[in-house]
Amino acid sequence: MELIIVTGRSGAGKSVAVDALEDMGWYCVDNLPISMAAYAIGETLRSRRAPERMAVVTDCRSQAMGGSFDQMRRSLTELGVPFRLCYLDCDEDKLLNRYKETRRKHPLQDEHTGLSEAIAQETEILSQARAMADYYIDTTDLSRRQLQDRIREIFLPGKQSSLLITCMSFGFKHGLPPEADFVLDVRCLPNPFYIEALRPLTGLDKPVYDYVFQNSQAVQLRQKLLDLLDFLIPLYIREGKAQLTIAIGCTGGHHRSVAFAQAVSEHLREKGFPNTVYHRDKER
Repeated sequence: MELIIVTGRSGAGKSVAVDALEDMGWYCVDNLPISMAAYAIGETLRSRRAPERMAVVTDCRSQAMGGSFDQMRRSLTELGVPFRLCYLDCDEDKLLNRYKETRRKHPLQDEHTGLSEAIAQETEILSQARAMADYYIDTTDLSRRQLQDRIREIFLPGKQSSLLITCMSFGFKHGLPPEADFVLDVRCLPNPFYIEALRPLTGLDKPVYDYVFQNSQAVQLRQKLLDLLDFLIPLYIREGKAQLTIAIGCTGGHHRSVAFAQAVSEHLREKGFPNTVYHRDKER
């Protein structure tokens, strides 16, 4: 059995993730308490009609009922069932807005606990799960469709054994991406923003791309980065790393970082490392 545990902060998109998994044929169990997970999965395995792929969704309430993710990992290991943990997260301001828009109550919120306090409590409760996560998805700037696409990229049958590589661009003025494993700052390079004809374009446009890499320092920086990644990625694969996010940042996330992310992605594909490209701040 292939087993996924999906968790994360309430409002970050667990329901959307479950919908995507169900569409791909995963048998999904929603809101199963951690203390019951190993037993329920063990009983499912003993069934003659046990599903080949199973996803269990749990949240902060299940930990309040007892048990921990570490205990669940040990119990499942004893059963011989390895699992992958997918953690969904979101910026706190975005979570607050989502709750205001939907007018839903946070699961830890009551007459004595406000929304911000409930989110803080939940973050603390889920800290162990966050640390253990094989996959971390920040949904702050993702639409429903984009999150579903992201889930499909990770868990589509046949892709589970490979390293999931994401090349992303971002703007430092919009904050560091929390999912990044590797961050490169390219603000040291000439900025196309100050060229009037290039300002409305992005690094996906040839004039901007050419402008960035006509600079000899940019070419040298790109080569040194590619050499480093060529060395590191096989080591990550050998050690069983599941996900690698390479984040490249410039000031606004429109020009230099986009061009670099595209260049890295193209190089990795040529080297036989499939990857996805995500330009977080390109439309801001």
